[in-house]
Amino acid sequence: MSVYVILMIAVFIVGYVFIALESFTKVNKGAIALVMCIAVWALYSIGCSAGGITTGLELGQGGFSSFSELSKIIEAYLGEAGTTLFFLMGAMTIVEMVDQHGGLNFVSDIIKTRHKRKLLWRVAFMTALLSAVLDNLTTSIVMVMILRKLVPDIKDRIWYDVCIIIAANSGGAFSPIGDVTTIMLWNGKQITALGVISQIILPSMVSFIVPTAILQTHLSGSFVLDTTKAERKAHRPTILTQYHRRIVFAIGVGGLCLVPLFHLLTNLPPFMGILCVLGVLWLTTEIFYRTIDERDPMAMRVSNMLSRIDMSTILFFLGILMTVSALGQINLLTTIGGWLDTLTHGIGVFQHYVVTGLIGIFSAIVDNVPLVAASMGMYDINPLVEDFATDGVFWQLLAYCAGVGGSMLIIGSAAGVVVMGLENISFGWYLKNVTWKAFAGFIAGMIVYFPIHVFILPLLR
Repeated sequence: MSVYVILMIAVFIVGYVFIALESFTKVNKGAIALVMCIAVWALYSIGCSAGGITTGLELGQGGFSSFSELSKIIEAYLGEAGTTLFFLMGAMTIVEMVDQHGGLNFVSDIIKTRHKRKLLWRVAFMTALLSAVLDNLTTSIVMVMILRKLVPDIKDRIWYDVCIIIAANSGGAFSPIGDVTTIMLWNGKQITALGVISQIILPSMVSFIVPTAILQTHLSGSFVLDTTKAERKAHRPTILTQYHRRIVFAIGVGGLCLVPLFHLLTNLPPFMGILCVLGVLWLTTEIFYRTIDERDPMAMRVSNMLSRIDMSTILFFLGILMTVSALGQINLLTTIGGWLDTLTHGIGVFQHYVVTGLIGIFSAIVDNVPLVAASMGMYDINPLVEDFATDGVFWQLLAYCAGVGGSMLIIGSAAGVVVMGLENISFGWYLKNVTWKAFAGFIAGMIVYFPIHVFILPLLR
């Protein structure tokens, strides 16, 4: 192994440590990811020029013979990353539009109850459902804001907060649009929308039902709800009528739900389905607002919402995906995949469970996005090998483990990080009181998937 490869790995490890410690260093992980990305690609370029990295002509074979060839390699990887990034930007804008027009206010009315344990279960199932349709980050923010009105006492609300984290991650795992990792696997054709929903929905439900059953032991009795009719029905100021807002909600949320169908019917990449929904929503709201000055603060146009996209998150994903691509270019990911196969060789049907289970546990320590990206680089889609074909057991377990595993630590998922910031939940408190509960749900879900894999799927083939 050349010194350049060692340096690339070292930069990658150091960058990951700082990304994982973002809540302690107070340095945005997007900045770290971008610096890490440029550093590894610069080392790769210098190493190839100096002869320290074996040259090759194809992606994943390590090296290049000219500047133009290096540019083509980077552009190819950038195109792959772009499908995920455009999907995220489109989805974030759609959700922001729906939320700004009060489309999510109905959630508060549905889950409202005086009974503490009933509220916990309603929060769990509503969070999982919304996370599957929207995404775990947005769902977590929405649910925390609603709970602040329903549960004013932080001592009680903290148990609902951790339930939101677990349920949001579980809900996102069985939906092709519910989590960045499932979006990546769907875009990469490792899974299909129907496959991941039908095969992972039951394990995912178990993975949040088990922790919720344990969490409810911390709650008892009832409380008085301070929810007047005005509070429950309040909408953000807008010039649109109730009829117009319902149209915005129908196009936004309905369109998100129909993206898998769009992909199935047209065979176009999922991000184009998202952009189609965004375009229709944009056109519709432009018609609604056509007589209003664009600078009017009450005119919540899509053009205004675009400025609210969290670009630091988008750039973080870009940095991570491109960094992992550089490591894949030197065949490091394939080597690690071979090492994992050797380590788990001889345990038969349980091999994929051990490998993906370890990835799930690691996703609680570092971000699940790079882990899934790395796994996609370690293993190729192989239609001749059943377990690695599209919707094969390895890819299904990877979608489940990477999504659900992040619940084991509060910094292990976007949902955990945002709730941690909103509710000031400490890393130590979560580790002591929640980690083992989330782990129990994680293992329970994998156990439930086993009979699906061994007994049910063979009958359907």
